[in-house]
Amino acid sequence: MQLYREIHEGNGPYLLLVHGMLSGRAQWQINLPALKEFCRPVIVELWGHGRSPTPDDAALYRPEEYVHQFEALRESLNTNTWFVCGQSFGATMTIRYALDHPDRIKGHIFTNSMSAMSRGETARKMIDGAAKQAQSILERKTKLEDLHIHPRHAKRLPEDALKALLEDAQLLNPTGIAHCFQRSLAQATLGERFHETTVPTLLICGDAEKRFAPEREYAEQALPSLQVVRTPAGHAVNIGAPDQFNKAVANFIAAHN
Repeated sequence: MQLYREIHEGNGPYLLLVHGMLSGRAQWQINLPALKEFCRPVIVELWGHGRSPTPDDAALYRPEEYVHQFEALRESLNTNTWFVCGQSFGATMTIRYALDHPDRIKGHIFTNSMSAMSRGETARKMIDGAAKQAQSILERKTKLEDLHIHPRHAKRLPEDALKALLEDAQLLNPTGIAHCFQRSLAQATLGERFHETTVPTLLICGDAEKRFAPEREYAEQALPSLQVVRTPAGHAVNIGAPDQFNKAVANFIAAHN
């Protein structure tokens, strides 16, 4: 069983793109034309999202299984190294990948991710809350569209991008999403390990998401080599500030390819 993937034609190295919770391939629609000018985008969708299957085996939702999926995909592309980019919850998987296989990654890019950068009591509360949310979804007490992270609640996104996200949201599998909350998120927080990062890393930050500011500051302190590009966007940085996102990615890839 494998994640749904799309390999796009382009110029330059491969760039793996991993979306966040309750998103899908539409996350990157607005960026693709620009990205293809300097890289070859490779899009995957998480279990239970978009066109990916919803496995019954809980073990497949563990972060290390996602890392295994990424490695298998890289090998299928016949490339020794590539760039990776994680958005929101997707960053929990790409950061772990960078920690586990630094020799396979030329550079790592990520955007605002509370799930990845939380630590201590904040992380414990998030994990406990995710477990309760998962149970509520499985018991059909909570609908996916009622979750605050569902794209129907987005307020800052361009109309075309939002429409595409809402279309992808219709493909979400509640059981798969519950497993992502319960199985993936429980092992996702990496704030306390972020200082172990050895690959070139870029954070493209959306400053309008005020609650992420402490996590950005912590990341800068924990990893002095971290490059940070700040934008006026909210949580969905690559959609809210696409030109700045695309330029930052282009400059980063040019510097480390």
